[in-house]
Amino acid sequence: MSDRRSTFPLPLSSVTGGVERRQATPAPVATPQTATRNAAHTAVKGGAALQPQAPLPSPRAPGYAQSHTPSAPSVQRSDMMASEAVRRAMVARVARQGVKDGVVLGAMEAVPRHLFIEPALSAQAYIDASLPIGHNQTISQPYIVARMIEAMKASIPAGGQLGRVLEIGTGCGYQAAVLSFVAREVYSIERIKPLHELAKNNLRPLRISNLRLQYGDGMLGLPQVAPFDGIILAAAGLEVPRALLEQLAIGAHLVAPVGAQVQHLQRITRTGKSEWASETLEACHFVPLRPGTV
Repeated sequence: MSDRRSTFPLPLSSVTGGVERRQATPAPVATPQTATRNAAHTAVKGGAALQPQAPLPSPRAPGYAQSHTPSAPSVQRSDMMASEAVRRAMVARVARQGVKDGVVLGAMEAVPRHLFIEPALSAQAYIDASLPIGHNQTISQPYIVARMIEAMKASIPAGGQLGRVLEIGTGCGYQAAVLSFVAREVYSIERIKPLHELAKNNLRPLRISNLRLQYGDGMLGLPQVAPFDGIILAAAGLEVPRALLEQLAIGAHLVAPVGAQVQHLQRITRTGKSEWASETLEACHFVPLRPGTV
């Protein structure tokens, strides 16, 4: 891959403005880094992307979509969280909890979750719990990440790939990275500027050509890129914003936590131009969905 490419993430103007959209072909990726580890281990000179050196082990989950060829910079790490065995154990636990989609499980195994978490919390990276990422936000527990993506992908035949998807709440960028293995195009919006910058720092070395990050009000969605073949919300509101429902393609699923003190995961399917059907999946707990930007 040539180093002469646009700075990641590409602006939305590169995929809008009247130009015919093309389905992006996922490119090789390198292991994601936290902002702290980027500063310590990543050097990007003159806009050139980081060159991968050592390949990650290939995911072993059945049905895994070989749309990426992940590779990692050769960096010394002593913590056991970097081991493939620990990541496989996490995926096995998620499968025992009920997630069956092989593409989703493969994506979970391919993305090292501990690299999106500050080193002080790395020992907890693969437990089934949400963890703080600053600004009163969290990275969701592994099970709920996989469960929501599987539920959103349910309209796609087994082993298939989603088309264009939208994530509301980028956070540290972990779920966006997982989604990039599952869909051909991923758009992710974050309303908190420091977290948007953190996600960019985490993901900049990845060379993921099918992922776009946007700083803005997630409750408005991205009408200029709609319709979406799936929408996923990483924050809970009392109801799903109408703007997001209208940006969902007919037949596609939107998955979101809904509620205040008591929350439930809901899957909403667009069944017609002005018709949607909703089903409750299970109890959950998320940070609140808020309008505007900060």
